[in-house]
Amino acid sequence: MPLTIYHVAGTRSMRVIWLCLELDIPLEVEVIDFSPAYRNTASWRALSPTGKVPVLRDGEFTMFESGAMVQYLLDAYGDGRLQPRPGTKAAALFQQWSWFAEATLARPLGDIAQHSVIRPEAERIPGVVEDAKVRALTALGAVEKGLENCTYLMGEAFSAADINMGYSLMLAERFGLLHEDLMQTRAYFSRLKDRPFYQEAIC
Repeated sequence: MPLTIYHVAGTRSMRVIWLCLELDIPLEVEVIDFSPAYRNTASWRALSPTGKVPVLRDGEFTMFESGAMVQYLLDAYGDGRLQPRPGTKAAALFQQWSWFAEATLARPLGDIAQHSVIRPEAERIPGVVEDAKVRALTALGAVEKGLENCTYLMGEAFSAADINMGYSLMLAERFGLLHEDLMQTRAYFSRLKDRPFYQEAIC
């Protein structure tokens, strides 16, 4: 039975789609209704307790956290591809960047989204957006430093850490945070966007 990803364009489900394309893992993409009414139904909450996407189904097994999905697919179906050997320093750096992309960089970007796009205008707090931009730029500065003399986060080889980071950089670009002084990061993100499977995954 092929894997199934429950997907909405522009959300974290693109990480899973992109990874499966890079690894040639068969994947069925089921686009769902992202309206609050659907996401609050009992059937959807049974799959995703928070009502968010994505959800990954592998037979009777389901998951609802995109970063964990990426790691599961690498371990279960990747045959050692797109990640370093476990227990190595390279593997520790791989996990560092994968977690950083979501836990450190994406968090302020989510605050920006909440208070500039998602919440009703009456509930938006401009000060949250300004603070989040400062935090996001600090995180982007760390990415910039990490990319010195590197083509990808792990050096010259593309890895799933770049897939995790690519989604967060997509948000950063959407919010106008990839400033000209982030030269390494901008060039790196251009390389990611040039990958055919990135372009396919964001559709």
